[in-house]
Amino acid sequence: MNLPTALDTALMTEPDHTDRVILLENVSVRYRSPEERIRSFKEFAIRFIQRRVRFKEFLALDDINLEIQPGEIFGIVGRNGAGKSTILKVISRVLVPTHGRVWIKGRVSPLLELGAGFHPELTGRENIFLNGALLGHSRQDIQERMDDILEFAELGAFIEAPIRSYSSGMTARLGFAVASAWEPEILLVDEILSVGDEAFRIKSRKRMEYFRSLNATTVLVTHQMKIVEELCNRVAWIERGKIRMIGEPKEVVRAYLKG
Repeated sequence: MNLPTALDTALMTEPDHTDRVILLENVSVRYRSPEERIRSFKEFAIRFIQRRVRFKEFLALDDINLEIQPGEIFGIVGRNGAGKSTILKVISRVLVPTHGRVWIKGRVSPLLELGAGFHPELTGRENIFLNGALLGHSRQDIQERMDDILEFAELGAFIEAPIRSYSSGMTARLGFAVASAWEPEILLVDEILSVGDEAFRIKSRKRMEYFRSLNATTVLVTHQMKIVEELCNRVAWIERGKIRMIGEPKEVVRAYLKG
């Protein structure tokens, strides 16, 4: 019997990536947390030295397999704590999975949390430079996009005020404006379209549809089922770290709401 060579093994295990930009294979993320509530770091340190800290483990993601094609707006729905945001963090490489592998083709522009990458004491304008730099853009490139960012965010004179004085809607507008100022190859959006006024949500949806026309890929986490049905090509329903269903938006939303 002929045993496979190293090259044969590589060919058998390496997937065909020609029709996808995101691939998760058997991905699991395991967390450890103390069983008892510990009120301070000092108390934790004392208990840890005395070996009195008992941990419990849980799977935030449990054997996730997922493929996303170029140009899709792919939605992820589920209850709070189901693992939706954890999937986005794995795709953006913020989290390294405990098990499995992640394959990404393209530059990822993550918009995972309100105010992520913003410093509360800096002004909106200063945070544009900070956030743009974190996304890998030069100061000159950010300056060239500044007018477009300010126009989209519609913050007026507040752009010179510190971020700590912003409402959640204002922070969302600025964060989305910066993340979407450059045509992304892969855009990750976590609940941003659920905040702000209706005019902002409509404008954000139009920008996402424009990105889709450029064959950019968007992964969208939201509790707004109307947005899922209107925008997404396909949707995954995740529950307790497992994917329950993947399919057409209306079909998945109907099953999720019943479940």
